[in-house]
Amino acid sequence: MTIRESDLPNIGRKFEVEVQDGNKLVIVVHDDGRRELYHFYHNNPEDCVSMITLDDNEARYVAAIIGGLAYKPQALDTVDVALDDLIIEWYKIKADSKCIGKTIGEMQIRKKTGATIIAVIEKGQNKHINPSVEYMFSAESTIVVIGERKHLKALKNYLFGGAI
Repeated sequence: MTIRESDLPNIGRKFEVEVQDGNKLVIVVHDDGRRELYHFYHNNPEDCVSMITLDDNEARYVAAIIGGLAYKPQALDTVDVALDDLIIEWYKIKADSKCIGKTIGEMQIRKKTGATIIAVIEKGQNKHINPSVEYMFSAESTIVVIGERKHLKALKNYLFGGAI
């Protein structure tokens, strides 16, 4: 996959994404929050096949769906998404994890590891977006975390092994 970025003065920023099969997706992020998505076939890179405009809220929902926040394919035990130095990862809490029965606050997750838990999906599909410090870890839950790679490594060690 190849991504090219360019500024669009007084408009916003343009991202051209070429995927493995050669198709191209152009995303224009407007300064007012709108997103325009244009799809081009690889054999005709100048002729737009389709176009859609999303407002800021719609774009964020679509990004969450594509990024796996709304649904994680069963085949993926862990997933990661990179945003410059920030990484978003998903971890499944196993039955032998040291964090089970403890709260986010009790473990002082952010203070001790530098990572932030942004969501929890429990075994019964109950979702907690931005869980509070009172959230208690349970087996088979999937947590969605964000941080730099070193923070996420510390978090994994702490949650699963009990030490950083």
